[in-house]
Amino acid sequence: MWRSSLAALAMSLAAATVHADESTIQLAQAEGVERVQAACAICHSLDYIVMNSPFQDRAGWEKTVTKMVKVMGAPIVPEDAAVIVDYLEKHYGKAPQ
Repeated sequence: MWRSSLAALAMSLAAATVHADESTIQLAQAEGVERVQAACAICHSLDYIVMNSPFQDRAGWEKTVTKMVKVMGAPIVPEDAAVIVDYLEKHYGKAPQ
């Protein structure tokens, strides 16, 4: 019995060390950043925003947020989705061609 407890402890410690350190990722401090951090970081690292910013215009961010809600099940209400898209477009969106 103690071996199963020890194994469970070892697995939980290993899982804790795999969790990404988000402390170095600094998003633009502007209106909407709190909603972006709260909604996006529950599923993935915030560096995805920075990594995808060169490729996303407003339409791209709208599609991405819609996919996160409808396909991935992100718990984002429509009002927050609008704020998130506005923030992402303004601070991490490329200008339309």
